[in-house]
Amino acid sequence: MKFGGTSVGDAARIRDVIEIVRGRLPRRPVVVVSAQSGVTNELIALAESAIRAETWAAALRQRFDKLLVDLGLPADLIEEELDELDALLKGVSLVGDLTPRSLDRMMSYGERCSARIVAAAMTKAGIPAAPHMSYDVGLLTDSTYGAAVVEPATWTEIPRVLGARLATNETAVVTGFVAKDKDGFLTTLGRGGSDYSAAIFGAALAAEEIEIWTDVDGVMSADPRIVPAAKSLDRMSFAEAAELAYYGAKVIHPATIQPAVAKDIPIRVLNTFRPDSAGTLILRKVEGAAPGVRSIASKSGITTIHVTSHRMLLQHGFMARLFQVFERHRVVIDMVSTSEVSVSVTTDNPRDLPSLEADLRVFAEVRVETGRSILCLVGDRLRDQPELMERIFRTLRTASIPARMVSVGASRINVSLVVDAGDAGKAVQTLHREFFGA
Repeated sequence: MKFGGTSVGDAARIRDVIEIVRGRLPRRPVVVVSAQSGVTNELIALAESAIRAETWAAALRQRFDKLLVDLGLPADLIEEELDELDALLKGVSLVGDLTPRSLDRMMSYGERCSARIVAAAMTKAGIPAAPHMSYDVGLLTDSTYGAAVVEPATWTEIPRVLGARLATNETAVVTGFVAKDKDGFLTTLGRGGSDYSAAIFGAALAAEEIEIWTDVDGVMSADPRIVPAAKSLDRMSFAEAAELAYYGAKVIHPATIQPAVAKDIPIRVLNTFRPDSAGTLILRKVEGAAPGVRSIASKSGITTIHVTSHRMLLQHGFMARLFQVFERHRVVIDMVSTSEVSVSVTTDNPRDLPSLEADLRVFAEVRVETGRSILCLVGDRLRDQPELMERIFRTLRTASIPARMVSVGASRINVSLVVDAGDAGKAVQTLHREFFGA
Protein backbone atom coordinates (compact mmCIF):
# COMPACT_ATOMS: atom_id res chain seq x y z
CA MET A 1 0.00 0.00 0.00
CA LYS A 2 1.60 3.25 -1.15
CA PHE A 3 0.31 6.57 0.17
CA GLY A 4 1.27 9.75 -1.66
CA GLY A 5 2.09 13.20 -0.37
CA THR A 6 -1.50 14.48 -0.22
CA SER A 7 -2.57 11.26 1.54
CA VAL A 8 -0.17 11.99 4.44
CA GLY A 9 -0.40 15.78 4.11
CA ASP A 10 -1.63 16.54 7.64
CA ALA A 11 -2.84 14.88 10.84
CA ALA A 12 -6.39 14.33 9.56
CA ARG A 13 -5.14 12.66 6.39
CA ILE A 14 -2.75 10.44 8.34
CA ARG A 15 -5.63 9.33 10.58
CA ASP A 16 -7.57 8.43 7.42
CA VAL A 17 -4.59 6.41 6.20
CA ILE A 18 -4.46 4.54 9.50
CA GLU A 19 -8.09 3.49 9.19
CA ILE A 20 -7.56 2.38 5.59
CA VAL A 21 -4.60 0.27 6.70
CA ARG A 22 -6.61 -1.12 9.61
CA GLY A 23 -9.12 -2.50 7.13
CA ARG A 24 -6.31 -4.30 5.27
CA LEU A 25 -4.60 -5.86 8.31
CA PRO A 26 -5.85 -9.41 7.58
CA ARG A 27 -3.94 -9.17 4.27
CA ARG A 28 -0.66 -8.28 6.07
CA PRO A 29 0.07 -4.99 4.29
CA VAL A 30 3.43 -3.33 3.79
CA VAL A 31 2.94 0.44 3.80
CA VAL A 32 5.11 2.69 1.64
CA VAL A 33 4.91 6.44 2.26
CA SER A 34 5.89 9.59 0.41
CA ALA A 35 6.97 12.83 2.00
CA GLN A 36 4.16 15.15 3.00
CA SER A 37 2.85 17.14 0.07
CA GLY A 38 5.23 19.98 -0.72
CA VAL A 39 8.01 18.91 1.63
CA THR A 40 10.37 17.69 -1.11
CA ASN A 41 10.00 21.01 -2.92
CA GLU A 42 10.73 22.80 0.37
CA LEU A 43 13.85 20.68 0.87
CA ILE A 44 15.09 21.49 -2.64
CA ALA A 45 14.50 25.20 -1.98
CA LEU A 46 16.37 24.92 1.33
CA ALA A 47 19.26 23.19 -0.41
CA GLU A 48 19.51 25.88 -3.07
CA SER A 49 19.20 28.73 -0.58
CA ALA A 50 21.85 27.14 1.65
CA ILE A 51 24.40 27.77 -1.09
CA ARG A 52 23.71 31.48 -0.65
CA ALA A 53 23.53 31.10 3.14
CA GLU A 54 20.17 32.92 3.22
CA THR A 55 17.95 30.62 5.26
CA TRP A 56 17.82 27.50 7.42
CA ALA A 57 15.16 24.93 8.09
CA ALA A 58 13.10 26.78 10.74
CA ALA A 59 9.89 26.85 8.70
CA LEU A 60 10.13 23.15 7.91
CA ARG A 61 10.76 22.37 11.59
CA GLN A 62 7.63 24.33 12.51
CA ARG A 63 5.60 22.34 10.00
CA PHE A 64 6.77 19.02 11.47
CA ASP A 65 6.36 20.30 15.06
CA LYS A 66 2.71 21.16 14.35
CA LEU A 67 2.09 17.75 12.80
CA LEU A 68 3.57 15.98 15.83
CA VAL A 69 1.42 18.07 18.18
CA ASP A 70 -1.73 17.40 16.11
CA LEU A 71 -1.05 13.65 16.23
CA GLY A 72 -0.12 13.66 19.91
CA LEU A 73 3.34 12.25 19.20
CA PRO A 74 6.62 12.96 21.05
CA ALA A 75 8.19 16.28 20.09
CA ASP A 76 11.60 14.66 19.59
CA LEU A 77 10.38 11.81 17.33
CA ILE A 78 12.29 13.02 14.25
CA GLU A 79 14.86 15.21 16.01
CA GLU A 80 17.73 13.06 14.74
CA GLU A 81 16.68 13.57 11.12
CA LEU A 82 16.13 17.32 11.54
CA ASP A 83 19.47 17.83 13.32
CA GLU A 84 21.18 15.92 10.52
CA LEU A 85 19.39 18.10 7.97
CA ASP A 86 20.64 21.25 9.74
CA ALA A 87 24.20 19.94 9.67
CA LEU A 88 23.96 19.07 5.98
CA LEU A 89 22.58 22.53 5.13
CA LYS A 90 25.42 24.19 7.02
CA GLY A 91 27.94 22.02 5.18
CA VAL A 92 26.47 22.93 1.80
CA SER A 93 26.54 26.60 2.77
CA LEU A 94 30.19 26.48 3.86
CA VAL A 95 31.34 24.62 0.77
CA GLY A 96 29.13 26.70 -1.52
CA ASP A 97 28.42 23.77 -3.80
CA LEU A 98 25.30 21.61 -3.98
CA THR A 99 26.32 18.32 -5.60
CA PRO A 100 23.77 15.82 -6.96
CA ARG A 101 24.77 13.46 -4.16
CA SER A 102 24.13 16.13 -1.50
CA LEU A 103 20.79 17.02 -3.09
CA ASP A 104 19.65 13.38 -3.01
CA ARG A 105 20.53 13.19 0.67
CA MET A 106 18.70 16.46 1.25
CA MET A 107 15.55 15.22 -0.49
CA SER A 108 15.53 11.99 1.52
CA TYR A 109 14.47 13.65 4.78
CA GLY A 110 10.86 14.07 3.70
CA GLU A 111 10.28 10.33 3.34
CA ARG A 112 12.44 9.46 6.35
CA CYS A 113 10.44 11.76 8.62
CA SER A 114 7.15 10.64 7.07
CA ALA A 115 7.85 6.95 7.75
CA ARG A 116 8.69 7.61 11.41
CA ILE A 117 5.63 9.81 11.94
CA VAL A 118 3.16 7.48 10.22
CA ALA A 119 4.52 4.40 12.03
CA ALA A 120 4.32 6.16 15.41
CA ALA A 121 0.78 7.39 14.69
CA MET A 122 -0.30 3.87 13.69
CA THR A 123 1.16 2.42 16.88
CA LYS A 124 -0.60 5.09 18.97
CA ALA A 125 -3.87 4.18 17.20
CA GLY A 126 -3.53 0.52 18.18
CA ILE A 127 -1.78 -0.85 15.09
CA PRO A 128 1.76 -1.85 16.11
CA ALA A 129 4.03 -0.51 13.37
CA ALA A 130 7.73 0.01 12.75
CA PRO A 131 9.44 2.47 10.38
CA HIS A 132 11.95 1.03 7.92
CA MET A 133 14.32 2.99 5.74
CA SER A 134 14.10 1.35 2.31
CA TYR A 135 17.89 1.36 1.95
CA ASP A 136 18.22 -0.61 5.21
CA VAL A 137 15.87 -3.34 4.00
CA GLY A 138 17.34 -4.12 0.61
CA LEU A 139 16.60 -1.34 -1.92
CA LEU A 140 19.96 -0.90 -3.69
CA THR A 141 20.74 1.26 -6.72
CA ASP A 142 23.60 2.54 -8.83
CA SER A 143 25.02 6.03 -8.25
CA THR A 144 22.96 7.95 -10.79
CA TYR A 145 21.89 10.58 -8.28
CA GLY A 146 18.45 12.01 -8.95
CA ALA A 147 17.31 9.07 -11.08
CA ALA A 148 19.02 5.99 -9.68
CA VAL A 149 18.74 2.59 -11.36
CA VAL A 150 17.79 -0.42 -9.23
CA GLU A 151 20.55 -3.01 -8.82
CA PRO A 152 19.74 -6.71 -9.40
CA ALA A 153 20.72 -7.55 -5.80
CA THR A 154 17.57 -5.70 -4.67
CA TRP A 155 15.35 -8.59 -5.69
CA THR A 156 17.06 -11.00 -3.29
CA GLU A 157 17.93 -8.52 -0.52
CA ILE A 158 14.39 -7.25 0.09
CA PRO A 159 12.89 -10.72 0.72
CA ARG A 160 15.91 -11.65 2.85
CA VAL A 161 16.04 -8.52 5.02
CA LEU A 162 12.52 -7.09 5.08
CA GLY A 163 10.95 -10.54 4.76
CA ALA A 164 12.51 -11.53 8.08
CA ARG A 165 11.22 -8.38 9.79
CA LEU A 166 7.70 -9.03 8.51
CA ALA A 167 7.59 -12.15 10.69
CA THR A 168 6.79 -9.86 13.65
CA ASN A 169 3.34 -8.51 14.44
CA GLU A 170 4.38 -4.98 13.49
CA THR A 171 3.18 -3.46 10.24
CA ALA A 172 6.13 -2.28 8.18
CA VAL A 173 6.09 1.40 7.16
CA VAL A 174 8.76 1.89 4.48
CA THR A 175 10.17 5.02 2.90
CA GLY A 176 9.41 5.53 -0.75
CA PHE A 177 11.63 7.37 -3.24
CA VAL A 178 14.98 6.81 -1.51
CA ALA A 179 17.64 4.08 -1.70
CA LYS A 180 21.41 3.63 -1.31
CA ASP A 181 24.24 2.81 -3.68
CA LYS A 182 27.01 0.26 -3.11
CA ASP A 183 29.13 2.87 -1.32
CA GLY A 184 26.37 3.62 1.17
CA PHE A 185 25.40 7.01 -0.24
CA LEU A 186 21.73 7.93 -0.37
CA THR A 187 20.12 8.03 -3.81
CA THR A 188 16.64 8.84 -5.11
CA LEU A 189 14.55 7.17 -7.79
CA GLY A 190 13.34 10.39 -9.45
CA ARG A 191 10.42 12.62 -8.61
CA GLY A 192 7.30 10.56 -7.97
CA GLY A 193 9.49 7.55 -7.24
CA SER A 194 7.47 6.37 -4.24
CA ASP A 195 5.08 4.61 -6.63
CA TYR A 196 8.10 2.86 -8.11
CA SER A 197 9.34 1.93 -4.63
CA ALA A 198 5.99 0.35 -3.81
CA ALA A 199 6.09 -1.70 -7.01
CA ILE A 200 9.66 -2.80 -6.26
CA PHE A 201 8.75 -3.97 -2.76
CA GLY A 202 5.52 -5.54 -4.00
CA ALA A 203 7.34 -7.51 -6.69
CA ALA A 204 10.24 -8.52 -4.45
CA LEU A 205 7.86 -9.77 -1.74
CA ALA A 206 5.48 -11.44 -4.24
CA ALA A 207 2.54 -9.37 -3.02
CA GLU A 208 -0.95 -10.34 -4.13
CA GLU A 209 -1.64 -6.73 -5.15
CA ILE A 210 0.04 -3.31 -5.27
CA GLU A 211 -2.21 -0.47 -4.14
CA ILE A 212 -1.39 3.12 -5.10
CA TRP A 213 -3.40 5.48 -2.88
CA THR A 214 -3.66 8.97 -4.31
CA ASP A 215 -6.12 11.89 -4.44
CA VAL A 216 -8.27 10.90 -7.46
CA ASP A 217 -10.65 8.01 -8.15
CA GLY A 218 -8.16 5.89 -10.06
CA VAL A 219 -6.93 6.38 -13.61
CA MET A 220 -9.14 8.90 -15.38
CA SER A 221 -10.18 9.44 -18.98
CA ALA A 222 -8.26 12.75 -18.78
CA ASP A 223 -6.67 14.96 -16.15
CA PRO A 224 -9.69 16.18 -14.10
CA ARG A 225 -7.95 19.54 -13.63
CA ILE A 226 -8.24 20.01 -17.41
CA VAL A 227 -11.48 18.10 -17.98
CA PRO A 228 -13.72 18.29 -14.88
CA ALA A 229 -16.09 15.74 -16.47
CA ALA A 230 -13.32 13.12 -16.78
CA LYS A 231 -14.42 9.60 -15.89
CA SER A 232 -12.70 6.98 -13.76
CA LEU A 233 -11.74 3.79 -15.60
CA ASP A 234 -12.59 0.52 -13.88
CA ARG A 235 -9.91 -1.61 -15.57
CA MET A 236 -7.03 -1.18 -17.96
CA SER A 237 -3.99 -3.10 -19.15
CA PHE A 238 -0.39 -2.69 -18.02
CA ALA A 239 0.47 -1.50 -21.52
CA GLU A 240 -2.22 1.19 -21.52
CA ALA A 241 -1.24 2.40 -18.05
CA ALA A 242 2.43 2.52 -19.01
CA GLU A 243 1.71 4.68 -22.05
CA LEU A 244 -0.45 7.08 -20.04
CA ALA A 245 2.11 7.36 -17.25
CA TYR A 246 4.96 8.02 -19.67
CA TYR A 247 3.01 10.68 -21.53
CA GLY A 248 1.98 12.75 -18.55
CA ALA A 249 -0.78 11.06 -16.53
CA LYS A 250 0.14 12.12 -12.98
CA VAL A 251 -1.76 9.40 -11.16
CA ILE A 252 1.03 6.81 -11.43
CA HIS A 253 4.80 6.96 -11.92
CA PRO A 254 5.96 5.60 -15.32
CA ALA A 255 8.42 3.08 -13.84
CA THR A 256 5.78 1.57 -11.53
CA ILE A 257 4.50 -0.76 -14.20
CA GLN A 258 7.80 -2.57 -14.82
CA PRO A 259 8.14 -4.62 -11.58
CA ALA A 260 4.41 -5.42 -11.62
CA VAL A 261 4.60 -6.72 -15.19
CA ALA A 262 7.65 -8.83 -14.37
CA LYS A 263 5.78 -10.63 -11.56
CA ASP A 264 2.26 -10.24 -13.04
CA ILE A 265 0.99 -8.47 -9.90
CA PRO A 266 -2.18 -6.38 -10.31
CA ILE A 267 -1.97 -2.67 -9.48
CA ARG A 268 -5.00 -0.95 -8.01
CA VAL A 269 -5.17 2.87 -8.01
CA LEU A 270 -7.39 4.20 -5.22
CA ASN A 271 -8.49 7.49 -3.66
CA THR A 272 -7.47 8.11 -0.03
CA PHE A 273 -10.21 10.74 0.25
CA ARG A 274 -12.88 8.32 -1.05
CA PRO A 275 -11.70 4.90 0.17
CA ASP A 276 -14.98 3.22 -0.78
CA SER A 277 -14.46 4.09 -4.46
CA ALA A 278 -13.57 1.03 -6.56
CA GLY A 279 -10.64 2.79 -8.24
CA THR A 280 -8.88 1.36 -11.28
CA LEU A 281 -7.50 -2.17 -11.51
CA ILE A 282 -4.50 -2.54 -13.82
CA LEU A 283 -3.90 -6.04 -15.20
CA ARG A 284 -1.77 -7.76 -17.77
CA LYS A 285 -4.82 -8.15 -20.02
CA VAL A 286 -8.38 -6.88 -19.80
CA GLU A 287 -10.70 -9.54 -21.14
CA GLY A 288 -13.52 -8.35 -23.36
CA ALA A 289 -12.28 -4.77 -23.63
CA ALA A 290 -13.86 -2.92 -26.54
CA PRO A 291 -11.50 -1.18 -28.98
CA GLY A 292 -11.34 2.59 -28.73
CA VAL A 293 -9.85 5.52 -26.86
CA ARG A 294 -9.77 4.94 -23.09
CA SER A 295 -7.87 7.99 -21.92
CA ILE A 296 -6.09 11.14 -23.10
CA ALA A 297 -2.89 12.31 -21.41
CA SER A 298 -0.76 15.37 -22.02
CA LYS A 299 2.80 16.32 -21.18
CA SER A 300 4.09 19.88 -21.26
CA GLY A 301 7.60 21.29 -21.39
CA ILE A 302 8.35 19.51 -24.65
CA THR A 303 11.13 20.52 -27.07
CA THR A 304 11.09 19.34 -30.68
CA ILE A 305 14.37 18.93 -32.55
CA HIS A 306 14.24 18.73 -36.34
CA VAL A 307 17.34 17.36 -38.07
CA THR A 308 17.67 17.61 -41.86
CA SER A 309 20.45 16.25 -44.07
CA HIS A 310 20.38 15.23 -47.73
CA ARG A 311 23.25 12.92 -46.88
CA MET A 312 20.83 10.59 -45.10
CA LEU A 313 18.97 9.83 -48.36
CA LEU A 314 19.50 6.14 -49.15
CA GLN A 315 22.47 6.05 -46.74
CA HIS A 316 22.90 3.48 -43.99
CA GLY A 317 24.35 4.48 -40.63
CA PHE A 318 22.89 8.02 -40.52
CA MET A 319 20.30 7.20 -37.87
CA ALA A 320 22.89 5.42 -35.75
CA ARG A 321 25.13 8.49 -35.88
CA LEU A 322 22.21 10.75 -35.04
CA PHE A 323 21.12 8.80 -31.99
CA GLN A 324 24.69 8.43 -30.75
CA VAL A 325 24.67 12.20 -30.27
CA PHE A 326 21.51 12.00 -28.15
CA GLU A 327 23.00 9.14 -26.16
CA ARG A 328 26.21 11.06 -25.54
CA HIS A 329 24.22 13.99 -24.16
CA ARG A 330 21.94 11.68 -22.13
CA VAL A 331 18.81 13.08 -23.81
CA VAL A 332 15.73 10.87 -23.55
CA ILE A 333 13.54 10.91 -26.67
CA ASP A 334 9.74 10.61 -26.50
CA MET A 335 8.61 10.60 -30.14
CA VAL A 336 10.32 10.10 -33.49
CA SER A 337 9.09 10.97 -36.98
CA THR A 338 11.11 10.55 -40.17
CA SER A 339 11.03 11.41 -43.87
CA GLU A 340 13.53 10.82 -46.68
CA VAL A 341 15.92 13.54 -45.52
CA SER A 342 14.77 14.59 -42.05
CA VAL A 343 14.19 13.28 -38.56
CA SER A 344 12.08 15.00 -35.92
CA VAL A 345 12.23 14.03 -32.25
CA THR A 346 10.75 15.30 -29.00
CA THR A 347 12.26 15.42 -25.54
CA ASP A 348 11.28 16.80 -22.16
CA ASN A 349 14.84 16.96 -20.80
CA PRO A 350 17.05 18.81 -23.29
CA ARG A 351 20.24 18.81 -21.23
CA ASP A 352 22.82 21.31 -22.43
CA LEU A 353 20.81 22.08 -25.55
CA PRO A 354 23.39 24.41 -27.19
CA SER A 355 26.06 21.71 -26.98
CA LEU A 356 23.65 19.10 -28.37
CA GLU A 357 22.79 21.40 -31.28
CA ALA A 358 26.48 22.01 -32.00
CA ASP A 359 27.22 18.30 -32.24
CA LEU A 360 24.25 17.73 -34.56
CA ARG A 361 25.21 20.64 -36.82
CA VAL A 362 28.47 18.88 -37.65
CA PHE A 363 26.55 16.68 -40.11
CA ALA A 364 23.04 18.16 -40.43
CA GLU A 365 20.85 21.25 -40.34
CA VAL A 366 19.08 21.63 -36.98
CA ARG A 367 15.93 23.50 -35.95
CA VAL A 368 14.82 23.55 -32.31
CA GLU A 369 11.32 24.49 -31.18
CA THR A 370 10.39 24.90 -27.52
CA GLY A 371 7.00 25.49 -25.94
CA ARG A 372 5.36 22.31 -27.17
CA SER A 373 3.13 19.69 -25.55
CA ILE A 374 2.50 16.03 -26.36
CA LEU A 375 -1.03 14.63 -26.42
CA CYS A 376 -1.36 10.87 -26.12
CA LEU A 377 -4.59 8.99 -26.88
CA VAL A 378 -4.50 5.50 -25.41
CA GLY A 379 -6.84 2.57 -25.89
CA ASP A 380 -7.13 -0.97 -27.12
CA ARG A 381 -6.43 -1.67 -30.83
CA LEU A 382 -6.38 1.98 -31.90
CA ARG A 383 -4.27 1.17 -34.93
CA ASP A 384 -7.03 -1.09 -36.24
CA GLN A 385 -9.62 1.71 -36.40
CA PRO A 386 -9.43 3.42 -39.81
CA GLU A 387 -11.72 6.27 -38.79
CA LEU A 388 -9.67 7.26 -35.71
CA MET A 389 -7.20 9.63 -37.37
CA GLU A 390 -9.98 11.32 -39.33
CA ARG A 391 -11.86 12.01 -36.08
CA ILE A 392 -8.74 13.35 -34.37
CA PHE A 393 -7.77 15.73 -37.17
CA ARG A 394 -11.33 16.87 -37.80
CA THR A 395 -11.72 17.69 -34.12
CA LEU A 396 -8.45 19.62 -34.00
CA ARG A 397 -9.22 21.41 -37.26
CA THR A 398 -12.62 22.53 -35.97
CA ALA A 399 -10.89 23.91 -32.87
CA SER A 400 -8.19 25.61 -35.04
CA ILE A 401 -5.42 23.63 -33.36
CA PRO A 402 -2.55 22.61 -35.66
CA ALA A 403 -0.75 19.31 -35.04
CA ARG A 404 3.01 19.93 -35.23
CA MET A 405 4.02 16.28 -35.26
CA VAL A 406 2.24 12.90 -35.28
CA SER A 407 3.25 9.38 -34.28
CA VAL A 408 1.01 6.40 -35.06
CA GLY A 409 1.73 2.78 -35.83
CA ALA A 410 4.55 2.12 -33.39
CA SER A 411 2.00 0.77 -30.94
CA ARG A 412 -1.49 -0.67 -31.32
CA ILE A 413 -2.64 1.28 -28.26
CA ASN A 414 -1.20 4.77 -28.71
CA VAL A 415 -1.60 7.78 -31.01
CA SER A 416 0.60 10.76 -30.09
CA LEU A 417 0.56 14.32 -31.35
CA VAL A 418 2.59 17.44 -30.67
CA VAL A 419 0.76 20.76 -30.35
CA ASP A 420 1.72 24.23 -29.16
CA ALA A 421 1.76 24.34 -25.36
CA GLY A 422 -0.86 27.07 -25.37
CA ASP A 423 -3.25 24.78 -27.27
CA ALA A 424 -2.75 21.68 -25.12
CA GLY A 425 -5.57 22.19 -22.62
CA LYS A 426 -8.07 23.12 -25.32
CA ALA A 427 -6.96 20.12 -27.42
CA VAL A 428 -7.48 17.69 -24.54
CA GLN A 429 -10.92 19.16 -23.81
CA THR A 430 -12.13 19.04 -27.42
CA LEU A 431 -10.80 15.52 -28.01
CA HIS A 432 -12.37 14.35 -24.76
CA ARG A 433 -15.75 15.69 -25.90
CA GLU A 434 -15.31 13.90 -29.24
CA PHE A 435 -14.53 10.50 -27.75
CA PHE A 436 -16.34 10.61 -24.40
CA GLY A 437 -19.18 13.03 -25.03
CA ALA A 438 -18.26 15.38 -22.16
